[in-house]
Amino acid sequence: MVLDLDVPFAEMLSIGATPAGRRRIAPVAGGSFSGDRLRGTVLPGGADWVLNRADGVMLIDVRLALLTDDGARLYLTYQGSFRAPDDVMARFNRGERLGDDEYLLRTVARFETGAEAYRWLNDTIVVGIGHQRAGGPRYHLFEIL
Repeated sequence: MVLDLDVPFAEMLSIGATPAGRRRIAPVAGGSFSGDRLRGTVLPGGADWVLNRADGVMLIDVRLALLTDDGARLYLTYQGSFRAPDDVMARFNRGERLGDDEYLLRTVARFETGAEAYRWLNDTIVVGIGHQRAGGPRYHLFEIL
């Protein structure tokens, strides 16, 4: 595992129905991350650009700036999807809390940094599993060797 990532959201901004689907932007209010080789905080200013497609799939496109406990700055981006049966997705869209077994939240992540101690992240391929939580999702990110 590379790290666990908690990303609480601020209020969701609705862009509305577009030709691609229903577009929303969820600013990230902060958060934290921890793992065997790095830990720190999520800096303000990131967001999740959400697209709800007509087929019921919710696509996510997240971009974050991270600050490690030793002062390094990292850029993290991940894309993925939230998939659930129509009735479960309707409950999710009403703000209901779902059971972890009712949906799939999967991501592919990439890191960028100029910090020498973390340059290994620039070439690391990472996949993630997300879980819905009251304040926002929590992700478990795994390095692919």
